[in-house]
Amino acid sequence: MYTFIINPNARTGLGLKIWNELEGILKEHNAVYRAFLTRYKSHATAITRKILSEDKRCTLVIVGGDGTINEVINGIADPDCVTLAYIPIGSSNDFARGMKLSSDPRTALLHILAPSRYTHLSIGTAAYGPYSRRFAVSSGFGFDAEVCCRIAFSRLKLLLNKLSLGKFSYVGVAVSSLLLQTPKKMSVTLDGRKTVTFAKVYFAAAMNQKYEGGGFMFCPKADPADDHLDIIVAEGLPKLKILCLLPTAFFGKHTAFSGIHIYRCKKAVMASEVSLPFHTDGEPVSLQRRISYSLNPEKIRFIIS
Repeated sequence: MYTFIINPNARTGLGLKIWNELEGILKEHNAVYRAFLTRYKSHATAITRKILSEDKRCTLVIVGGDGTINEVINGIADPDCVTLAYIPIGSSNDFARGMKLSSDPRTALLHILAPSRYTHLSIGTAAYGPYSRRFAVSSGFGFDAEVCCRIAFSRLKLLLNKLSLGKFSYVGVAVSSLLLQTPKKMSVTLDGRKTVTFAKVYFAAAMNQKYEGGGFMFCPKADPADDHLDIIVAEGLPKLKILCLLPTAFFGKHTAFSGIHIYRCKKAVMASEVSLPFHTDGEPVSLQRRISYSLNPEKIRFIIS
């Protein structure tokens, strides 16, 4: 049996319309399924926990965006009990982009109903104080997290979502945020051995996928199945140069410029001189001065759609 977790408000309410169409396909194929619609923030986490407390083995199909994925993986206590699938209908869809999944919901569903390819995904964890959150795409510290916070309450995103241009909301908010930001001193410790200190950091992020922020290929070699995190640090750059670099990041060409640093590791600790916002999979979390990043030892079986 398939268990669907649907965000009806994905892409400004388009989620419910798409789900109604998908449910028609499920009935045509006489599929055995059950469906749960989320109603509030973190509801997908609560739904996932309840489902997995009752079922020892389960195929979960997420219908939503990167934020819905984030909530679901934070509700999975035992990854060995779950097979995961995803139908992307969010505004940025960086997870689907990185995994090269079908962007057409109908095609994705048909692949899930007759799966032929699987992979096993690593899941990252961001630990801060006594708390932690998992992430499937990325977790950022600094400027990119500030952008995520602003986008979460942005009217621009709502407007662009209605025009099916939601991924460009990141660009607009990023430019305005950058002009107001003051870079901060930060250190990054890799695998407990190497510590690098930077005087003027705009942002640092731990990447499990290549893309973040609606298509920016911040870490071109990131692979969710390679047992490593890719770390990007942007520092010491004039703001005008960063503005010029942003378009090149869509193609992963920004890595050739000075001030952009890429590392690969299994664990990383980022420490800032002041508290900064941070996010997991584009979802704002809180202000922190120190974040520890790692990969979960267990991987999640995933249907390629």
